[in-house]
Amino acid sequence: MIVPSAPGGTLDALGRLMAQGMAADLGRNVVVENVSGAGSLVGMQRLVRSTPDGHVIGFGNLGSLAANVAVTKELGFDPRQDLTPISIVANVPMVIAASTQSGVRDLKTLLSRIRERGEGVTFGTPGTGTTGHLAPAYLLSLTGLRATLVPYRGAGPAMSDLAAGTVDAVIDQTVTMIPAHQGRTAVALAVTGSQRIPQLPEVPTFAEAGVPGFDMVIWNAIAGPKGIPQPAVQRLVQAVEAALASPAVTSRFADLATTAPPPEERGPEALRQRIATDVDRWIRVVREAGITPQ
Repeated sequence: MIVPSAPGGTLDALGRLMAQGMAADLGRNVVVENVSGAGSLVGMQRLVRSTPDGHVIGFGNLGSLAANVAVTKELGFDPRQDLTPISIVANVPMVIAASTQSGVRDLKTLLSRIRERGEGVTFGTPGTGTTGHLAPAYLLSLTGLRATLVPYRGAGPAMSDLAAGTVDAVIDQTVTMIPAHQGRTAVALAVTGSQRIPQLPEVPTFAEAGVPGFDMVIWNAIAGPKGIPQPAVQRLVQAVEAALASPAVTSRFADLATTAPPPEERGPEALRQRIATDVDRWIRVVREAGITPQ
């Protein structure tokens, strides 16, 4: 399983969890390989070029499997054409968090600081084209503000620098942010979604915090290179379903405010449609936000 990010972030954590669950059903080890660089681009290009025999799969999300088209000039592949969709496996809210050294304890204060200091305020991101890059860019466009986005080779390194106070803020999924907030290495300011999450009951939604237009819940999914034979696809789908039904996965998902989509939103065709829809959506969002592809 190729995970196109460094260890320690959401993709890595969820990918390893699904790999363990799938291995139990497949009766063989599923080896996770972190292939980071250029956001998710290096890992995704590696996946696309892999032999389509069902033995190499990738774990990606909204950014690496769809929105990257909108923000990357030379992607080198088209996720609508060059992948074999397997299934969406997890929907995850996002959280904005500030460095504990920043003195920021709520979203209003952070936005006021950005108004005062502009590009002197920094957001760590997992790299260009990732959800952690799209999220602050989208938030800044909604609020009409400017700050500096600092790319890393994954969410893990970005969170390490947030804990050290090297960057001021990060927006990432709950899988990364809940442990950081509970471990006091970051201060969660707001969460996406229509309601607060039980794991962070004191953290308001973005709407409650004054930015009702910002709402990103991130889907995470498994896909392979184009051309995997249908029997192999179905076997992988079976393993995904077995993993999602396992107590270890369901329990960990609950701990991290992560939900598996309903059955009708899983499987190859559902993922194929989601990729196509979100490519179109993010091309429009990026254009309207004035974000320049890199």
